[in-house]
Amino acid sequence: MENLIYFGVWAAVIFFMMRFGCGAHIMGGHSHVSRTNENESEPLRWEAPEQDKDPVCGKMIRTRTAKSSVHNGSVFYFCSRECREIFEAAPDLYTGDNSIDHEAPQLEHSK
Repeated sequence: MENLIYFGVWAAVIFFMMRFGCGAHIMGGHSHVSRTNENESEPLRWEAPEQDKDPVCGKMIRTRTAKSSVHNGSVFYFCSRECREIFEAAPDLYTGDNSIDHEAPQLEHSK
């Protein structure tokens, strides 16, 4: 009988710890952050601009249909696969991150 009470007390302690203590974090219940704005629960979402300038050839392009590439945390949009490949070969020439003093070549497309 003494063992049964001993295990019952420990079971109650573990139950309350899991329900209201650290175990509640695992179950998704307990939160230390108070939310006053309901919009805070929505994830942050980045939306691309409608148009952007191709850094290689200088064309204004629609980002929805453009090829894209990420460099140093920034997204760049390109009118064609060729422009993207030229950019990815030497991105510092087109982003202004270069320490070499030479001009980036401008690509001209044939129509």
